Amino acid sequence: MKAGSGDQGSPPCFLRFPRPVRVVSGAEAELKCVVLGEPPPIVVWEKGGQQLAASERLSFPADGAEHGLLLSGALPTDAGVYVCRARNAAGEAYAAAAVTVLEPPAPEREPQPAERPRPPPGAGEGAPVFLTGPRSQWVLRGAEVVLECQVGGLPAPTLYWEKDGMALDEVWDSSHFSLEPGRAEGRPGASLALRILAARLPDSGVYVCHARNAHGHARAGALLQVQQPPESPPEDPDEAPNPVVEPLKCAPKTFWVNEGKHAKFRCYVMGKPEPEIEWLWEGHPLLPDRRRLMYRDRDGGFVLKVLYCQAKDRGLYVCAARNSAGQTLSAVQLHVKEPRLRFTRPLQDVEGREHGIVVLECKVPNSRIPTAWFREDQRLLPCRKYEQIEEGTVRRLIIHRLKADDDGVYLCEMRGRVRTVANVTVKGPILKRLPRKLDVFEGENAVLLVETREAGVEGRWSRDGEDLPATCQSSSGHMHALVLPGVTREDAGEVTFSLGNSRTTTLLRVKCVKHNPPGPPVLAEMFKGHRNTVLLTWKPPEPAPETPFIYRLERQEVGSEDWIQCFSIEKAGAVEVPGDCVPSEGDYRFRVCTVSEHGRSSHVVFHGSAHLVPTARLVAGLDDVQVYDGEDAVFSLDLSTIIQGSWFLNGEELKSNEPEGQVEPGALRYRVEQKGLQHRLILQAVKHQDSGALVGFSCPGVQDSAALTIQESPVHILSPQDKVSLTFTTSERVVLTCELSRVDFPASWYKDGQKVEESESLVVKMDGRKHRLIMPEAQVQDSGEFECRTEGVSAFFSVSVQDPPVHILDPREHVFVHAITSECVMLTCEVDREDAPVHWYKDGQEVEESDFVVLENEGPHHRLVLPAAQPPDGGEFQCVAGDERAYFTVTITDVSSWIVYPSGKVYVAAVRLERVVLTCELCRPWAEVRWTKDGEEVVESPALLLQKEDTVRRLVLPAVQLEDSGEYLCEIDDESASFTVTVTEPPVRIIYPRDEVTLVAVSLECVVLMCELSREDAPVRWYKDGLEVEESEALVLESDGPRRRLVLPAAQPEDGGEFVCDAGDDSAFFTVTVTATPERIVHPAARSLDLQFGAPGRVELRCEVAPAGSQVRWYKDGLEVEASDALQLGAKGPTRTLTLPHAQPEDAGEYVCETRDEAVTFNVSLAEPPVQFLAPEAAPSPLCVAPGEPLVLSCELSRAGALVFWNHNGRPVQEGEGLELRAEGPRRVLCIRAADPVHAGLYTCQSGAAPGAPSLSFTVQVAEPPVRVVDPEAAQTRVRSTPGGDLELAVHLSRPGGPVRWYKDGERLASQGRVQLEQDGARQVLRVQGARSRDAGEYLCDTPQDSRIFLVSVEEPPPVRLGSELTPLTVHEGDDATFRCEVSPPDADVTWLHNGAIVTPGPQLEVAQNGSSRILTVRGCQLEDAGTVTAQAGGTSTSARLHVRETELLFLRRLQDVRAEEGQDVCLEVETGRVGAAGAVRWVRGGAPLPPDSRLSMAQDGHVYRLFIHGVVLADQGTYGCESHHDRTLARLSVKPRQLRVLRPLEDVTVIEGGSATFQLELSQEDVTGEWARGGVRLQPGPTCQIHAEGHAHCLVLSGLGLADSGCISFTVDALRCAARLTVREAPVTIVRGPQDLEVTEGDTATFECELSQALADVTWEKDGQPLTPSPRLRLQALGTRRLLQLRRCGPLDSGTYSCVVGMARAGPVHLVVRGGYRALPGRGTAVERKVSVLSELRSVSAREGDGATFECTVSEVETTGSWELGGRPLRPGGRVRIRQEAHTYRVRTDPGTYSGPTLIPEPSPEAAPASLAPPSPPGKKHILVLSELRAEDSGEVRFQAGPAQSVAQLEVEALPVQICRRPPREKTVLVGRRAVLEVTVSRSGGQVCWLREGVALCPGDKYELRSHGHTHSLVIHDVRPEDQGTYCCQAGQDSAHTRLMVEGE
Repeated sequence: MKAGSGDQGSPPCFLRFPRPVRVVSGAEAELKCVVLGEPPPIVVWEKGGQQLAASERLSFPADGAEHGLLLSGALPTDAGVYVCRARNAAGEAYAAAAVTVLEPPAPEREPQPAERPRPPPGAGEGAPVFLTGPRSQWVLRGAEVVLECQVGGLPAPTLYWEKDGMALDEVWDSSHFSLEPGRAEGRPGASLALRILAARLPDSGVYVCHARNAHGHARAGALLQVQQPPESPPEDPDEAPNPVVEPLKCAPKTFWVNEGKHAKFRCYVMGKPEPEIEWLWEGHPLLPDRRRLMYRDRDGGFVLKVLYCQAKDRGLYVCAARNSAGQTLSAVQLHVKEPRLRFTRPLQDVEGREHGIVVLECKVPNSRIPTAWFREDQRLLPCRKYEQIEEGTVRRLIIHRLKADDDGVYLCEMRGRVRTVANVTVKGPILKRLPRKLDVFEGENAVLLVETREAGVEGRWSRDGEDLPATCQSSSGHMHALVLPGVTREDAGEVTFSLGNSRTTTLLRVKCVKHNPPGPPVLAEMFKGHRNTVLLTWKPPEPAPETPFIYRLERQEVGSEDWIQCFSIEKAGAVEVPGDCVPSEGDYRFRVCTVSEHGRSSHVVFHGSAHLVPTARLVAGLDDVQVYDGEDAVFSLDLSTIIQGSWFLNGEELKSNEPEGQVEPGALRYRVEQKGLQHRLILQAVKHQDSGALVGFSCPGVQDSAALTIQESPVHILSPQDKVSLTFTTSERVVLTCELSRVDFPASWYKDGQKVEESESLVVKMDGRKHRLIMPEAQVQDSGEFECRTEGVSAFFSVSVQDPPVHILDPREHVFVHAITSECVMLTCEVDREDAPVHWYKDGQEVEESDFVVLENEGPHHRLVLPAAQPPDGGEFQCVAGDERAYFTVTITDVSSWIVYPSGKVYVAAVRLERVVLTCELCRPWAEVRWTKDGEEVVESPALLLQKEDTVRRLVLPAVQLEDSGEYLCEIDDESASFTVTVTEPPVRIIYPRDEVTLVAVSLECVVLMCELSREDAPVRWYKDGLEVEESEALVLESDGPRRRLVLPAAQPEDGGEFVCDAGDDSAFFTVTVTATPERIVHPAARSLDLQFGAPGRVELRCEVAPAGSQVRWYKDGLEVEASDALQLGAKGPTRTLTLPHAQPEDAGEYVCETRDEAVTFNVSLAEPPVQFLAPEAAPSPLCVAPGEPLVLSCELSRAGALVFWNHNGRPVQEGEGLELRAEGPRRVLCIRAADPVHAGLYTCQSGAAPGAPSLSFTVQVAEPPVRVVDPEAAQTRVRSTPGGDLELAVHLSRPGGPVRWYKDGERLASQGRVQLEQDGARQVLRVQGARSRDAGEYLCDTPQDSRIFLVSVEEPPPVRLGSELTPLTVHEGDDATFRCEVSPPDADVTWLHNGAIVTPGPQLEVAQNGSSRILTVRGCQLEDAGTVTAQAGGTSTSARLHVRETELLFLRRLQDVRAEEGQDVCLEVETGRVGAAGAVRWVRGGAPLPPDSRLSMAQDGHVYRLFIHGVVLADQGTYGCESHHDRTLARLSVKPRQLRVLRPLEDVTVIEGGSATFQLELSQEDVTGEWARGGVRLQPGPTCQIHAEGHAHCLVLSGLGLADSGCISFTVDALRCAARLTVREAPVTIVRGPQDLEVTEGDTATFECELSQALADVTWEKDGQPLTPSPRLRLQALGTRRLLQLRRCGPLDSGTYSCVVGMARAGPVHLVVRGGYRALPGRGTAVERKVSVLSELRSVSAREGDGATFECTVSEVETTGSWELGGRPLRPGGRVRIRQEAHTYRVRTDPGTYSGPTLIPEPSPEAAPASLAPPSPPGKKHILVLSELRAEDSGEVRFQAGPAQSVAQLEVEALPVQICRRPPREKTVLVGRRAVLEVTVSRSGGQVCWLREGVALCPGDKYELRSHGHTHSLVIHDVRPEDQGTYCCQAGQDSAHTRLMVEGE
């Protein structure tokens, strides 16, 4: 742990400690460490308390903060502990390391098994063998420990001890160690005991005893653990102890670690006596456990490692070190950083028993978060052992069949490596298990510890199934140790400790220590001998290797590339190599290297070579051959060298040029073979007459011979050659056959050594060479060892006859038996054979019959009977018959406990009217119980039922009430089971609205939010945007029975938001939007204006808004503008302005001023000034160019976008044919790429096409250039010609047609005689035929402006020769290969050949010349370019080989896993390091090449290779690979079934009553059959419902819609559902016919009538603009669509104007005139009051579910009110119920005749026929009941009651068939062992469904669970197995849904 810094700097701190070193005597030892401090510390080294000084062998190198100690030529006296001390002004620090110096071991040569067999222990000479090894011990501090061992071996071995890999004298504090030697008792060897006095805690470790003698080395180890006693004061040793060295003195440091990560603390402490270490946490001592590891590392540091840190691990950790001299502390504060996303419920530690189960459970924040389970660092996958369940947010891991190795730390991990950790404790015989794995370096000690529950038990240690030797095993009490000292690679494997059926395993891994190979020999020299030999000498390597080594000598023949091993030698010195060691004559080179077990050194080649000649000598001569008649005779000999020789038979030479031959026709055949140094002659199938033949062999220097002897062939066994083992069952036929080499040769049969006698059960037969022994029906007693014997040879047969295997018929499964004390228990097992032996076992021990256990056998039935079972008799019983077992688990319950269940108090929570069942299970079925409630015995009644079933007692409350709450007891004797029942009211539900309501209003409008509850007294809370609202003037809360209202009397925009009516258990949601007053632009009135301004100039745009405070935004060309100096925005009152103070042409564009609701557009254009030419300012001077030269004409304009026109000599210039026109900002360019005389003339650039536009002119002149000599470039050229050959001098001119003159030595030449002057275009040639010596001289080629000189010499050419050889080349594929040679003379011709073919220069083969060098370059070499390259010059040539190595085709970008959906196109792509040839890579699937498929295509684009799979299907899923010859890459293609998606969803539709609605959606797949539904009811095509489907589109058209048709329209296909809202609004009410003007007499009745377009509409009548209200004299009536206003007893004040208002429609005003009245006629009677009677009875109605029904009843009195009932329940308006009334109006008419009384006549309408012609209508008032969306439960009696009158009718509602609205997927895939859930939704709740599998109905049980909740029905299949795969069907009425269940895994 690190230290802090003080005021004076920071004390020294070791960043790297020195490591212990072990070296061989004479080698170099080095210690290194890194130490820091401020100021830099002074470092010194000490040994034995004395400071060391530098010397010849000791130095102290330093490099910055790194300091070292270098010891050269280490001696045994240099061994010990070296201390590095660092000191500065702030403090000091120490570090130490041990140096061990070993004596170099004498080279040991292990004896060959044939030479020196290993003697048994203690007998004769042999390697050491441990007779008794040390035993591991666990002692308390202060105890005396003795470790002893006895070793056998001769000579007596040397013994010595080590502790933790160090010799005892290297241990710091070993003064209390003593060694007591002795001898092994009674046998050769020795013993050595190690005694430790007063053991201390640091003495804990591994102690190893080594035994060594001349024959080998052995070792044995033991573990010593010294533990702290409960209270033990420290001892005071005799010597004064050294104080504890404190590594650091500093304040606690802070260490941060993320939750779930590991924290590691390390403390290095020194002192003498060695300090004792204790780790503390928050002041409490720490003990090692599963998550806290404490150990000491290889550097001597003490380590505490906290695994998978949790929040509870934070705190102060202290490393406390103490010895008798003092103590020191080092501390660190651990902080655990918690993640943001955490588990809502973490894991908890659990315990379980072996072979049982445990459950780990946690909760994640969101059900969609994926998780993974780990056991420590190992990922756990779902399987039978590890069952992983996800239910919502719950994550559960169930571990089955617990084993000791399941004990450990388990983790559940979310994304982001967020973890929760728990310990699983497995209780069993083994308390402390082995670690999962143990890594040990080769040569170190491996220690494994196991703690068992019981002391003194014997366990079994094994590795890979094989028992480990007892010498490395120790046990003491509960502890068991395995110590493997000095492990090697062979010790690696799976180490297991077994105790009964319990076992724990670890993986022991041995890591190899890297060793350096030995160094090469030195001073290697070769001396050539005089007698065909060579002498080789060398010295050993320096330094000498630590391990034994040898020298390996190899030879190479000069000219060859192969080295061949000659022999190996152990010691350096001189080796003589004779000529016999080489296979053929030649020059040989030699090399030598050093080889040890750590590798081989580099080779050292001897300088020079030696010529050696092999000589033949006889190594192994011919031997006489003795064979049997008919066999082959083989003669062989070995020579010292490979040489040809001749064979002779009886003095006659055999032909050796043929592999096979014959001495003479019909005589002996032979075959001659030679393999290397061996020669063989094979005489085939020799006969007896060939006996005595003499065979000879002869070659230069060797002659040898041998004789052939033929013996008569003895009999031998042809088959069987080896012993035969046969197994038969009883009554089976057994035949043993032995075949001899001779026919009819006698043989005898023996069984178990006794000769066989024939009988009916044993028959012996002989047939030619075959002898048979037959047992027709073998029995068990016939088993034995059989032998067929004849003349010294035998064939052996081992026959085993067994009874057929026994099988247990019943039981086939594990049987569990429960009984109580003294009850008789019987276990029965039935086998398939009556005579089969059966054994019974209990808890692993065989059962013996006694008074308490009775064993019975009855035929095949075997029974175990416990006559009076007691609790100890319970356990695991097994019935064993042959190899099969039947298992029984017997549990005996003490009779003292009557109640089996429940074992504790049970709490039951229920709601009112729910069914409650209290269950109590007893141990005996006849026991009687007593039920009480709150202390009083309960009495059975219809509301409380008591049930009894076998051992189960139940108390049932069919419909629980609030008063049923209390404590219930089930009592029997002194026992009772307690149940606490709590009954609460059912939760409050919101009846209306069920869906979210959206309201849109404008400012100051009244907004009412209404919610209807299931209970009137239920309290509610209103919330707005999550905050509870408070009542105020602007927000009113109302309550009316079950209705709750929130009223906004004058809503404002800020009142909008989300409102929630919360009733505790349910909530209703309302979204209210209040829009503000629109913001308008009042000026300008036009919405688009075109404005033009001059540029530059001022531009101002202005508009006025209302209201004045409205905000506006300005946009230019669609982008919002920002105010700046160049663009100013203003606002003053209602005026908004945009000003451009200095507008430029680029400011033109479209400007928009926009408020929230309106916008106005200004199209601004800016006029520009005329274009001017800025450069050049004046017309340029004429431009003169030569033909072919480029020419550029350019000018600059005042405006970049101006248009210009170019003219040439008055004609427009056309781009092309060498002319190019460009515009570069304001510059205009005309470019002539290559000038021509036609380009000369006047060029004009004019701005614009208008006459008089500015222009600029250029004059261009094109002149011919002078003629120049292009080739040769040099002024003088030397030319050599041969006598008699033609001399040719040639020049190339710059253009043809130029005048040329030739001169020789100043004289002009003409074309005549041998001199010819030729011209070919621009090429001029002087040719002199038959050159002579006088033709030599100076030749001049002269043109007017140029000339060239040729110095010609005529002489014989020098001989051509190659000056250098070609060098063989080896290149990689794709590289260039360059061959180079020198030729003389330099101008000689060289011909290149490749594989014998003349090279033709090209892109791949380039030929170059550089002076005398000739170069051939092969570009981009390919494999086929390999071969021989030859250069020929004259008569000489040189060749070299070109080797092309294939470049590895590796993948730079490898395949990636791909996930695709069925039907998609997939591309797999790789990138290689180079471009491969066609077929260089291949695509595979599952390791096999891809089959031909039109959907597969492969493409290559340079380095990239692609595989395309078009339209993938599920079968394409798998592993795909791309392979080259050198690399391979794999990836997984996962194809998920095509997901059906909605491309265009349904949209809400709103229509007017009577109209039609169209719903359309588009799916991702074609030809999909779906279902349309309205309100959950499936729609069928009909007159008002049209369903269409075409391709991806689906359409539904509903016509003739009414208000009742409003609802949810859904489309369902498989698991996909799409829905939209259909809203049918009432048609706007209009007035069809308005009222008419009336004139009535005072006292009469006036009736105004109007007719509406709808019957259900409210109207308002007004008089003189004021609304009228009903009164006794003013009546308002509604008759269907007619609305009447009736004024009785009209008076003058009733005169005025009347209007009828409905909605936005108004009729009137009309006038009423009341004239003066009349006197009543005498004799008139008065109307008499009438009784209420039914004028029109109700009519019964039959309808289908979902339709509507209307009931009408007319009564005689208009003012009578009525009530409606359905099925005895009163009906109220609302929801599906609508109630209205319609009244008929009447008037009193007086006729001129005489009447006995008044007559009531219906009031006719104005346009109706005369009263006498009008049809009569019943007088009175009509009452109407309208029921919509009928349900099946609505069927019943409809009753109308009006006073004493009533009318009754029947309503019959036909239920619609149940239909499936949402179906399960067509296919569902489930892993083995998981559960599968299939779910459907039907059209109505309560509908019955049936589940089937492959047509067979499924019944509920352990396997299948059937669930039903409302409209949803589910099938749950538990523990899915492969046999559950198949088709499952859900039938609902006439509808059905099918699902294919697929099972994966196992």
